[in-house]
Amino acid sequence: MKANDFDSKFESGEDITKYLDFSNAKRPEQEQKRVNVDFPVWMIHSLDKEAKRLGVPRQSLIKVLVAEHIQKATA
Repeated sequence: MKANDFDSKFESGEDITKYLDFSNAKRPEQEQKRVNVDFPVWMIHSLDKEAKRLGVPRQSLIKVLVAEHIQKATA
């Protein structure tokens, strides 16, 4: 299919997903990389308490807290 035809289908609101191959799709800067961080026990207890209060896993809470801090620091 030519790019113009593809664009026309998209612009007209047609579902174009059948023309796309998502098997090798990647989200830039979204790859996961494992890191190890040592926290003091008191901090783990505080993280676990807050994670339980919010109903989320500890790892998710840490990601959110770090992301919020980075956003504030770079704003």
